[in-house]
Amino acid sequence: MHSVSPPNTAEAATVLRLRAAGCVFAEDEAHLLHEAATGSVHLETLVTRRTGGEPLEQILGWSAFAGLRILLEPGVFVPRTRTEFLAETAAALLRPGDVAVDLCCGAGAIAAVLAARVPGLDLHAADIQPEAVHCARRNLAGRGQVHAGDLFGALPADLTGRVGVLVANTPYVPTDAIARMPPEARDHEPHVTLDGGPDGLDVQRRLAEGAGRWLAPGGYLLVETSSAQGPTAARIFSGHGLVAQVLTDDEVGATVVRGRRPG
Repeated sequence: MHSVSPPNTAEAATVLRLRAAGCVFAEDEAHLLHEAATGSVHLETLVTRRTGGEPLEQILGWSAFAGLRILLEPGVFVPRTRTEFLAETAAALLRPGDVAVDLCCGAGAIAAVLAARVPGLDLHAADIQPEAVHCARRNLAGRGQVHAGDLFGALPADLTGRVGVLVANTPYVPTDAIARMPPEARDHEPHVTLDGGPDGLDVQRRLAEGAGRWLAPGGYLLVETSSAQGPTAARIFSGHGLVAQVLTDDEVGATVVRGRRPG
């Protein structure tokens, strides 16, 4: 959140309601909700949704991500600020004309960053959740293709062996830890976007296992994970023939595992 001007009287009342509901950035959120409202009735609806625990971004219909405004809809995973590190790390590996794929794309935030940073990509994104696919198609209109399906099964066969960068913000929360997540995540984002299995790495195992078939020689697989999971994820990558490295950005608390296909 970015600081805004001191709230007016109406916004101040909203700030108090948001604070009482546990919203950490109450002043910023109140300003955004008042700005989005078309009238007093609409404002009350928005504030009630927020104090009820719905993510602010789903209420507003957009999320700020790496300098972009990503369109968002209820029930779709909200892009996290720390994931900007994954998107920027992937973008730095690409050149115009490369094939880039964003799996588990959600609203398409990472793919949108790749398109903005590297014009002329052959860009693809995919997600298993229909709502996310619809949202990603809005965000990538005219800049990339969005496919519906489960991981590699969603991709066109002609991408086999041609992908320069395969990036995925997979679910990586251990199943038992979901109950301890903030209510706005566990109650308003589908568990399929959160649940990474017993140790949080089930989807990353599937990615590492299949990546070699899809990556071009010298191509990269990048995933976000937690700092505790990073070393294990790197070993999983190495076990499937990828040259693995754990990258971190301490400022935003982000951990990325990068694996390169030799060749």
